[in-house]
Amino acid sequence: MDTATYYPVGQQNFRELRKDGCVYVDKTNYIAKIVESKIRYWFLARPRRFGKSLFLSTLEYFYKGERDLFEGLFIASIDWEWEKYPVLRLDLNTEKYKERGLLDKVLDFNFRKWEEEYGVSSIAATLSGRFQTIIEAAHEKTGRQVVVLVDEYDKPLVNNLSDDGNFEHYRELLASVYSNFKSSAEHIKLVFMTGVSRFSKLSVFSDLNNLRDITFSDDFADICGITEKELHEWFQSGIGTLAEYNGMSNSEVCGILKDNYDGYRFARQGSEIYNPWSVLSAMAEKTISNYWSLQGDPTIIAESLKNMDVDLEKTLNSRFRFRILAGMDLKNADPTALLYQTGYLTIKDYDFRTDSVTLGVPNREVKESLFEHLVPFYTKVRRGTAMVVVFDIIDDLRDGRPGKMVRDLDVFLSGVPYDMHMDDENNLHNAIYILLTLIGTETETEVRTSHGRIDLVVKTTDYIYVIELKFDKTAEEAMEQIREKEYDLPYRNDRRRIFRIGINFSSATRHLDEPLIEEVQK
Repeated sequence: MDTATYYPVGQQNFRELRKDGCVYVDKTNYIAKIVESKIRYWFLARPRRFGKSLFLSTLEYFYKGERDLFEGLFIASIDWEWEKYPVLRLDLNTEKYKERGLLDKVLDFNFRKWEEEYGVSSIAATLSGRFQTIIEAAHEKTGRQVVVLVDEYDKPLVNNLSDDGNFEHYRELLASVYSNFKSSAEHIKLVFMTGVSRFSKLSVFSDLNNLRDITFSDDFADICGITEKELHEWFQSGIGTLAEYNGMSNSEVCGILKDNYDGYRFARQGSEIYNPWSVLSAMAEKTISNYWSLQGDPTIIAESLKNMDVDLEKTLNSRFRFRILAGMDLKNADPTALLYQTGYLTIKDYDFRTDSVTLGVPNREVKESLFEHLVPFYTKVRRGTAMVVVFDIIDDLRDGRPGKMVRDLDVFLSGVPYDMHMDDENNLHNAIYILLTLIGTETETEVRTSHGRIDLVVKTTDYIYVIELKFDKTAEEAMEQIREKEYDLPYRNDRRRIFRIGINFSSATRHLDEPLIEEVQK
């Protein structure tokens, strides 16, 4: 086993990564595409922790002409002149920007460094003016046009979506700074910007007529992340180590990696992509765990979904015209935009005939992370406590204890807050959907039969539960509907034991009434 393999978790500096001998998935073929295209302005949106920063760093050292760092990579096989250009790399991922003035400080820090490097003696009064002066000075001093790389260009905006005052303040400041990309065009060789969203009201996108947005491009679909082919090409040693360390076969490990970390897709015809952060973490730790949850608490997402009173199940399985998906702006009220552009939803299918995409949750890791964080927003049950209840319900279902399962379900549902507008049943549906997702058993909702729709069908190794849930009615009405419409009929040839369960939730008591439970006699 190769014990000298280093997995660069969190390492975003190409030079350090290469000098330390870390595993590097070669993406330099995309640099060749960028250079050969002659296009000057580029934009790429991807979720956080997807390798955007590392790609920008790779671009940085390519344009700095440091050829030795690229030995053995695709780009080194092409006959370039390896000219050295002045590179201005602006990383906006260093602050949370909850207070005004933080962006000013970040810009000032970078501008001071560049003003000293390129000999700027006359400092302009505004940040936008200073940036213009720096670009012109770098061109004049080196004799070469400037390469500008902006990492997480939208971080100040994303972190202030719910604060209109801060959002507008940062939007105006960024717009003034980015306006130099057009006004200083004669001094610029390349601009490459990355972020999680394309904010339509930010003038940089309307001012640059020749901006190439490769966010949804089939030609650049795999520019970040790890494809199936790359996983086996660059991580074979790590897969073997994972298998040996955890007492599994290589094929078993690959299956678990795929279920947990694969499933992203960013274009009509693009292949499925693994989350690089999670794959690298699993290799480094020799453990397949939930690393997505460590990347940050999606509080803003949970709050937005709750405040918008959305149907979670429909939102997490959405269909859109491709042009609508491509035009989604995080500042819009549509919760799907928020979920897609932050990585909680991805493209699952594309229909050429209608130019439409079906969205879904990428993989098990993301689904578990999202729903565990949603629990305290849809119920008053604390996150850790909720998982204890979930495990109890799992045991109840597996062991054939429908009565105790309903009592444990009551513990979960009774925590739905009073301010959740339960009169339309939507948030009750959301709470149950969250629970079923966390349970992870074979569960179907709104199951169609020849006589109607079953609310819930839950299947375990030995049992099938046919459940009808009423709201402010009676358990008797729920059971009568199951019997009358013969909801259990499609399952009667199954070897498993079948239970009918009629349940009513009372909005007055915030509890489930006494359920009716029958075992189907075959």
